[in-house]
Amino acid sequence: MAHFNLTPRLTESVDEQLYHQVGSLALARVLQARGVHDLSQMDTDISQLLAAADLMGIDDAIALIDEAIDRRDQILIIGDFDCDGATSTALMVRVLRQMGALVDFLVPDRFKFGYGLTPQIVEHGAALYSPKLIITVDNGISSHDGVAAAHQMGIKVVITDHHLTTKPSPPADAVVNPNQLGCDFGSKWLVGVGVAFYVMGRLAKHRRQLGKMSASVAQYLDLVALGTVADLGVLDQNNRILVTHGLNRIRQGQCVIGMLAILEQAGRQAQMITSEDFGFAIAPRINAAGRMDNMRIGVECLLTDDWGEAHRLAIELNKLNYARRSVEMTMKDDAVAIIDSLPLFNDAPPKGIVLYQDDWHQGVIGIVAGRLKETLYRPSIVFAPADPDALGDEDDIKGSARSIAGVHIRDVIESVAVAHPGLIKHFGGHAMAAGLTLKKANFERFAQAFQDELAGFDEALFYEEKFTDGALLPEEFSLNFADKLKSISVWGNGFVPPVFDGEFEVINQRILKDKHLKLTLKMAGVQYPIDAIWFNYRADDWDYRAFGVHILYTLDINEWQGSQSLQLIIKDLAVISTAALMG
Repeated sequence: MAHFNLTPRLTESVDEQLYHQVGSLALARVLQARGVHDLSQMDTDISQLLAAADLMGIDDAIALIDEAIDRRDQILIIGDFDCDGATSTALMVRVLRQMGALVDFLVPDRFKFGYGLTPQIVEHGAALYSPKLIITVDNGISSHDGVAAAHQMGIKVVITDHHLTTKPSPPADAVVNPNQLGCDFGSKWLVGVGVAFYVMGRLAKHRRQLGKMSASVAQYLDLVALGTVADLGVLDQNNRILVTHGLNRIRQGQCVIGMLAILEQAGRQAQMITSEDFGFAIAPRINAAGRMDNMRIGVECLLTDDWGEAHRLAIELNKLNYARRSVEMTMKDDAVAIIDSLPLFNDAPPKGIVLYQDDWHQGVIGIVAGRLKETLYRPSIVFAPADPDALGDEDDIKGSARSIAGVHIRDVIESVAVAHPGLIKHFGGHAMAAGLTLKKANFERFAQAFQDELAGFDEALFYEEKFTDGALLPEEFSLNFADKLKSISVWGNGFVPPVFDGEFEVINQRILKDKHLKLTLKMAGVQYPIDAIWFNYRADDWDYRAFGVHILYTLDINEWQGSQSLQLIIKDLAVISTAALMG
């Protein structure tokens, strides 16, 4: 029996100034490990947002949109079929309508049109709405063919996107993307809805200055916050400001009505919402529309101002989410069975997981890839037919990739594409997630090429490193300290929640619902018992004779029947002694 290996998140000494500013060694250690060296960096006043003028192309974009509004030209928003795309679309449509624009939206059905501004979606949108201007949200930075198709029809195009690119932007009439070549905007971590917020905010200011009909864009920070967290936007100071103000608006009930309806279906109280609720309660229900049906349901839920309609749509989203869970569980079981049947996984797992089945559902391949990545700690790509009725070798299959720290999945896929011209039809994405399309006949070749590309990566990357913010002092096991941690910042990707470790004596233990381990712990110097819970605990790692344990945990405030108590949420546990051994 031994302690598990942990890596300290902070390896240098704590900055004295920061320590005196926050009045807590542990809190200073937490903040410094996340790049904060002065409390001013935690300022979330809206005035601290980076200037919109620094976004390359933004003034060209607002000039075109402003002109379209004044001329009563039909504007068409082309969104994406995930939560970031849905919030981006809803924000733009709401703001433009308040400005008097003629605007509608189209979210490509992933099963018919695929991702982005394709020539097919341009043709479809033109036939339905006859737009004079198309604005993309959360997509478009790679849509050279789509822009060309729009221009051939006499339609102007404004691209707003955030996805990474190593190539010149399409020749659209304006392109706004902090990650496009040549853009010096101070944060590269805006997601699609963040870019949409900046464009609409600058447009609103421009129109106010000219005495034109405008809008208050800040009232939609709830949408910005949701999309930012759902799309795993890195929580640098700029994104923390956006998320903090969005959360506050929801807690005060000053949010779009659809948000409240979805929260009701998820059994969450708006007044108590945290950034975690975005990822675990709201986003999955909105994403389910794009995964299982059509994202229009999700967008309409965020657009309506009628409670009855919002309630109806939220119920529909909830049903789709249940269906998504069922399909996901079946696919994951299939994937695990495939992996277990392969002899090579028993001794030396390959550095990457690449799987395909004819009967898998394209809508949930990303979730399944994520589950496999978490379970096996390997970059994982899961493919499904692009069209369930087209299963021939020359038909397309679509893959969704999820990765681990140190393996930039988009770059790996690009390397495969460069080394094997024609193997991959389309691809795009980020460091941790990507998507791609190839012919079914090319699946085995791609799987091998992907493994070959990963072969050059250091073996150490494929062993998950667990980090700790260190041990807490006895006086920090308090509601006051837990509340201070909770209130000092929003936590999430790039500004990860604090996690601590320490040794405890087990006073009591019990199993809840056959899957959660509830412990009562004692720690030297703490005068009262400490509650802890290990959700979905690993039974093989737990010894019922445990007397001394080393745990990795986060602090939580448990609310029950109107009272609050401190609770540790166990992330990992090692038994370091047993009652029998202690004698």
